[in-house]
Amino acid sequence: MSKEEFVKEEFELASSTIAPHSFQASDCAGGSLALYESTTDQMDDVVIVAAYRTPICKAKRGGLKDTLPEDLLAPVLKAVVEKTGINPAEIGDIVVGSVLGPSSQRAAQCRMAAFYAGFPETVPIRTVNRQCSSGLQAVADVAAYIKAGYYDIGIGAGFESMSAGGLSGWEGPINPKAATIRQVQDCLLPMGITSENVAERYNISRTTQDEASVRSHSRAAAAAASGRFKDEIIPIHTNFVDPKSGVEKPVVVSQDDGIRPETTMEGLAKLKAVFKENGSTTAGNASQVSDGAGAVLLMRRDVAVRKDLPILGVFRSFVAVGVDPAVMGIGPAAAIPVAVKAAGLEIADVNLFEINEAFASQFTYCVQKLGLDHDKVNVNGGAIALGHPLGATGARCTATLLHEMQRRGKDCRFGVISMCIGTGMGAAAVFERGNV
Repeated sequence: MSKEEFVKEEFELASSTIAPHSFQASDCAGGSLALYESTTDQMDDVVIVAAYRTPICKAKRGGLKDTLPEDLLAPVLKAVVEKTGINPAEIGDIVVGSVLGPSSQRAAQCRMAAFYAGFPETVPIRTVNRQCSSGLQAVADVAAYIKAGYYDIGIGAGFESMSAGGLSGWEGPINPKAATIRQVQDCLLPMGITSENVAERYNISRTTQDEASVRSHSRAAAAAASGRFKDEIIPIHTNFVDPKSGVEKPVVVSQDDGIRPETTMEGLAKLKAVFKENGSTTAGNASQVSDGAGAVLLMRRDVAVRKDLPILGVFRSFVAVGVDPAVMGIGPAAAIPVAVKAAGLEIADVNLFEINEAFASQFTYCVQKLGLDHDKVNVNGGAIALGHPLGATGARCTATLLHEMQRRGKDCRFGVISMCIGTGMGAAAVFERGNV
């Protein structure tokens, strides 16, 4: 069955109810795991040897609110080469996911960040924008270029200063033809309205959404308290302007500041719907507007072996698929099965999932639709608690997933990262744990 046929079959618009679904071998049969074993540890595998991120902080209010976008990106670019001892001149390309801000300005900021990080002028850099999957798309682009033989070593990254970029609306006039095609009209819907559409179409209750929020904050708080994020976070030396006094002072930001350990169902129930009267999407069960960056260093396995670098993970597959723009949040439920099949696996073979919590409504739908075990999904919390700096999220999730897989050891072999994408898409990638 082709990707298009699979997506169409799974997401006919006439379907308006959820039945938890566990995929059987016939659904995702890309080959048996025994056959998969014979394809591992190939010298042309694309492997990840480092993955780091900044703390994720609240836009306009958090610890990184006064940090310029290029000063978010530079420290993580610097970290992946310094901590591995790689000569930055060996990097074939740097691809950076970014969503907000003028594209030409973002491109210049990326180039500036590379120079701040100590890269020579010979190393190129470019941006990519597939909205909320941009950071993951950057990683996938680098993996594809390495696999194709264009270069042996590359960096996939992502950054977003939502303090600086804001959430700008549509620029210029809207094409009058938009009114003639429903899908075109729905590409212009506010993301919060698409969340409400998912909740209504698939019967996701307000209570269920708030439960997802409590779980996200509880898990993120536990992970932070136990130090589980320390291996992936690069502290940021920056300046912070006190909002009361207006005094600027140097600070070191080393922790995520959006986590609310005190989040309760009772507290969330007091919040009003933000996007629709009598709706169910609130500030408490949606992702936070945030600042942050992440970077992932990829290379051919034989290069990593020759350089005696520990392998954090192996890049196994990536897909992006299209879904109905009106319910764009269902994207992960469409993308994950296709990515898993492309990796030669079944859903049951996956040990951990990082699914972006853009909204609790769509996150809950995807988990229920795929029949996933909550104990395998966002075990250290997700974007509702940590935040969602749009272009950085894919890189952040990569760092979080691979470090958690390493902590869990040999019994945690495969992981999936996935997110929904505005205008109606979903992206997903499969990773295998390395041999660190």
